Amino acid sequence: MTLTSYQFKPENITTGIVHIGVGNFHRAHEQYYTNLILEEKDQQNWGICGVCLLPSDEHIVKNLRSQNLDYTLTVCGRDGKDEVYKIGSLRELIWGIEDPQAVVDKIAESDIKIITLTITEGGYNLDKETHEFNLNDEKIKHDLENPSQPSTVFGFVAEGLRQRKNRDNGSITILSCDNLQHNGDTTKKAFAAFIEAQDKDLAEWVRSNVTFPNSMVDRITPATTPQDVERLNKKSGIDDKAPVYCEDFVQWVIEDNFIAGRPNWEKAGVEFTDDVTEFENMKLSLLNASHMLLSYPSFLKGHRKVDQAMQDRSIVKFIRDYMDIDITPYVPAPKNTDLDVYKQTLIERFANHSVSDQVSRLCFDGISKLPVYVIPNLIKMINDDKDLTRVAFLFASYRHYLKYKVDDNGHSFDVAEPWLTEKDIELISSDHTLDFLDLSSFKSTDLKSSDKFVSLYTNFAAEIKNKGAGETLESIL
Repeated sequence: MTLTSYQFKPENITTGIVHIGVGNFHRAHEQYYTNLILEEKDQQNWGICGVCLLPSDEHIVKNLRSQNLDYTLTVCGRDGKDEVYKIGSLRELIWGIEDPQAVVDKIAESDIKIITLTITEGGYNLDKETHEFNLNDEKIKHDLENPSQPSTVFGFVAEGLRQRKNRDNGSITILSCDNLQHNGDTTKKAFAAFIEAQDKDLAEWVRSNVTFPNSMVDRITPATTPQDVERLNKKSGIDDKAPVYCEDFVQWVIEDNFIAGRPNWEKAGVEFTDDVTEFENMKLSLLNASHMLLSYPSFLKGHRKVDQAMQDRSIVKFIRDYMDIDITPYVPAPKNTDLDVYKQTLIERFANHSVSDQVSRLCFDGISKLPVYVIPNLIKMINDDKDLTRVAFLFASYRHYLKYKVDDNGHSFDVAEPWLTEKDIELISSDHTLDFLDLSSFKSTDLKSSDKFVSLYTNFAAEIKNKGAGETLESIL
């Protein structure tokens, strides 16, 4: 294990970026890249001011503040060797619950040139069926009517931009770092809809003064348990209340569309491009979709850690067949990318014991993730009359997971699906297997119109109920 500490002087760093959502992934990804470029004297105006907006953020805020916002990042190699980085790029931290005005003032500052976001796939408040911004959400309605008392990310950013405009503090870029296809377009759609409904003058200013680049992010970063904190600190020899650990693979591809300037992140390995489409299609279709394929069948078979699932021959073959047979035809390889190497690397990454995640975390919020990661290619497969076996089995597994909440070994479990509607819950409870395909986020794709898909899905749902997910999976390999 090697320890690398930053060499710049924190007092020389000024903040040029506001980041909303200071979670583990952000601290293993954007902070990692930024920490590296701050070593360059001409880049020291790109420190990050973190912003936390949730009551549940109190713990991380207090822990980071107790150690001057520094923390350790342990990068776990597939070869079993770890590298520890002391990260110093987080220079300020504001908790919106404690000081909402400070968030607004920070966004309005002329030195801030970029707002970055990790607010999760479900955090953009788009209706699951219409894909339009939901203006009827109670918190959104509050923020629309009370601009100076924001509570949501949309309210805070709008008020900050309004103050920025009023003070003539210049243009700014809003950069999503969330796992969404065309995440910049999604961000623009969500914020523009909110601002248009709240303040038409500000909406006009935003059209000319704010850019929303698309980006593709990748680095497996598990949640950190109290046991992990103890283990990581023992390894590093540092008493860190907020350590993070992640895999050794890291990728960030960004559309180069920054209206007010940007850091030289390319010196730390970030790839800038005119169009991220092929990169994000590759990642969402292969990595994220494969995580979905892994999640519910593995959980129903009784696996609770991802690396444990990857020791199961049937799970590995299921994922690899999905990648090779079902998805590769729909993934044009980006420039300088070998797709076979990428797929093999994914299998190795999933099997990395050092960063093994909980399978339950992969299962979390499937109703938001399946329409993004799996359904776009499923629609293409249906239209091209392809083999739908593996995807139909996934949907049947997901239904069983939500409806019966018991695995092949008879162990019951709770599910975490924060975005299910009351109607969704009724459909899941129904004994009519096909009702499940009318869930809010599937309905617009009309999966029931494919006789082939319906037949496979219905049969698998019955087989999983009668024989279990494991035996059913064996029958299709």
